[in-house]
Amino acid sequence: MATAVSTPTSTPAAPEEDTTQVVVLDAALLVRDECNAREHDTEPDEKLITSVKEIGVEEPISVRPRPDGTYGVFKGWRRAQAAQVANATAEAEGRPVRPVKAYVRQDLVGRDGWTRFLSLVENDHREGMSARDTLRAQELALIDMSEVDRRTAAKALRVGRNAARQAKTAQKLDDATLRRATAGGMDLEQTAQLAEVSDVRGAENRLLRALQRDHEEGGGRGHWDQEMALLRAEQADATARAKAVEELKAAGIPLLGTVGYGQKDPSRPLAELTTGLGAPLTEDNHKGCPGHSARLDEEHRPVWHCADPAAHGHKARPKPKRPKTEEDERRAEERARTVACNRAWKAAAGPRQEFVKRLVRGKTLPEEARQFAQRIVLDLPRFYGKWADKQRTETLALLLGAADPQEAPSQVAANFPKNRLANVLFAQVAAAFEDDIREPKQFDTARMRHVCLWESPSPLQASYLLLLESLGQADNGSYQLSEVEQQAVASHRPNANAEADSDASADADA
Repeated sequence: MATAVSTPTSTPAAPEEDTTQVVVLDAALLVRDECNAREHDTEPDEKLITSVKEIGVEEPISVRPRPDGTYGVFKGWRRAQAAQVANATAEAEGRPVRPVKAYVRQDLVGRDGWTRFLSLVENDHREGMSARDTLRAQELALIDMSEVDRRTAAKALRVGRNAARQAKTAQKLDDATLRRATAGGMDLEQTAQLAEVSDVRGAENRLLRALQRDHEEGGGRGHWDQEMALLRAEQADATARAKAVEELKAAGIPLLGTVGYGQKDPSRPLAELTTGLGAPLTEDNHKGCPGHSARLDEEHRPVWHCADPAAHGHKARPKPKRPKTEEDERRAEERARTVACNRAWKAAAGPRQEFVKRLVRGKTLPEEARQFAQRIVLDLPRFYGKWADKQRTETLALLLGAADPQEAPSQVAANFPKNRLANVLFAQVAAAFEDDIREPKQFDTARMRHVCLWESPSPLQASYLLLLESLGQADNGSYQLSEVEQQAVASHRPNANAEADSDASADADA
């Protein structure tokens, strides 16, 4: 039974339901459309079935005609099932069955992507649809669409052009994590980024805390971006270690484990051992020893050991090993801190340069940035001249928006409107700073020693970081300094000297 009750009108590319044909259908002809976005919790509950038994399906469902004469329900499948249950009960009791009112979408035949999108929008506005169903529907709908439909759907869903890929990535998370991510306010891109680093211990809680800080400070993504950069650096570090371990395993070289508390470690590095005749031991001449093994250093490079020198006839080098002291432990802690800060410093470059690129590509460069760039160009500090002499243009090309870092910056800049000369100038100055602070450890010619930038940046380097922090705060918190950068600039903040003078004065009075 399929009786038309209204006259169809001309159908646009993506018509509204109230302009399409409404019919009453036999509930037995209704089946679930393969593009229905809801894949879990699809059964009607008792409350819905009871309601339909009493008054029928009040709101029309939405269907597509199928070749076999049935209709695929992409909106209202639970209501359709409730109608089928109600009709089965009515037949058993000898009562008449009720038809179901439906919007028949002839225009959606063969348009699976748009059908899935419409189903997604319908179900997303209702309670009970799982986060996994939402992600799956977004992925499949956007993949199946034409480019025109994809742009329209992305705008309606408030997602970016990479939404299909992000939805696919986000589905790697388990259901519990997806629920927590949604409840915590993560958008599609952020949920996908969580999935990328979910194997890093504590990643979910760290990102949720960063998201909360962003919400509290204006709704930008500054804290989120910094935490993601740090998590990716930790993930890369873990991947490098796993690769080193796998290479040792493939070569048949045992990796020595951590010695438990109170246990004696019989192994020794080859650098501390000799052969029985006093010849130095190296990786090459020790390979045939049954105790040939390794430990990995902070950079995941193998340090060759003998697992049991005494058992294999090796001798300790004449210089005895000093017993561990508190100073040794302090130095070990300092080494670990240095490794962590160096990694964090390098990771912070990613969000920082992305923020600079956004500033450079903006229609109007903030006045504070223009004045800063102008001052550097006119003052010509030593580092800026050295940078220009090296003619390293890769960073500048990337900050200007080049797809290939080998592209000439002048060619990229030629595409900028005439009124954005200040943007290009700022990009050049920022590139000089970025190359100058790329490595966390540098040689300070004034003090004639190596320094770590995260402990002691120059006043100019600190002024660059403080400028970006100020610009990010002015842009609703879209950029924040990382923890290691904040540590670096702490003594260079405008009020730092005043506080130091105040403390000194208080000490003198005391």
